[in-house]
Amino acid sequence: MAVETTHTSYRANLDVFSETLQQLAKNDRDILAVTSDSRGSGKLVPFAQKFPAQIIEVGIAEQNLVGVAAGLASCGKKVFAVSPACFLTARALEQIKNDVAYSDNPVTLVGISAGVSYGALGSTHHSLHDFAALRAIHNMIVVAPADNFETEQAILASAKSQHPIYLRFGKKPMQDLKAIHDQSFEFGKGRLILEGSDIAIIATGETVYPAYLAAIKLIEEGIRVTLVSMHTIKPLDTTLLESVANTCKALMTIEEHSVYGGLGEACAAHLMQSNIFKPIKIMGLPDEATVTGSQMEIFQHYGISEEGIIQEAKKLLNKG
Repeated sequence: MAVETTHTSYRANLDVFSETLQQLAKNDRDILAVTSDSRGSGKLVPFAQKFPAQIIEVGIAEQNLVGVAAGLASCGKKVFAVSPACFLTARALEQIKNDVAYSDNPVTLVGISAGVSYGALGSTHHSLHDFAALRAIHNMIVVAPADNFETEQAILASAKSQHPIYLRFGKKPMQDLKAIHDQSFEFGKGRLILEGSDIAIIATGETVYPAYLAAIKLIEEGIRVTLVSMHTIKPLDTTLLESVANTCKALMTIEEHSVYGGLGEACAAHLMQSNIFKPIKIMGLPDEATVTGSQMEIFQHYGISEEGIIQEAKKLLNKG
């Protein structure tokens, strides 16, 4: 098989974020972390201990968080604004739109405990709107790393960027995946994990690994599967999307987000406007009051699981 998992790196992406940020800060005093009472949940306690002059705590005040981050970035600082995704991308949306994106301040907005990571706390703490909201804002890069490799590379790329970026992280340990051709990373370029000609599964963030497990089972049953880690929701890798759509009989998209306004709708809209018509299934969270439970329980309930993905893939192929 052309892909393998690596077991040497099996940590939460947030841990990798913290470690990478510490490495950057050690050699660059302009690297700053700004938090809204979230240094603990953002894994920034070690950062604060090592670099107390490079972290700013604004308290539970997400709008101030974004405003302060934008002001620092306008003065030449490389700012990572860290806050729970559900609050960062809703309560501070106006500041993101105007202070960061409109003003083109190179702030990296880090949405932690995203999707349904705060599953048991209910819909107030779920961020199932963030892709949709931020995709609609001009000048915003939107990224959801799938594994530790993508996380490290996204942080390194963000530190070099001169434009606004939104990075989205969950909480659980993530298995690293190897791409078929190489291990390169670039915003706006998806990673091809598996390559087949029956069905293409395009996933993002923490849904990539269950998609991988499902793909392996499907391959064992003789179904040829393409799997893409589409870590960048905006700008979308339309070249790769068109390539896999033209190669495969059907497509599925999988995301820890509402089925409205996220990866699935972005892919479907582009394919339709490019006159590429294939059966497609958008898997995500439906338009309803989300159930509560752990992240994995919620995934299982809505079919974002190995078994659920296999079932939908087989239905889609029969439909095609």
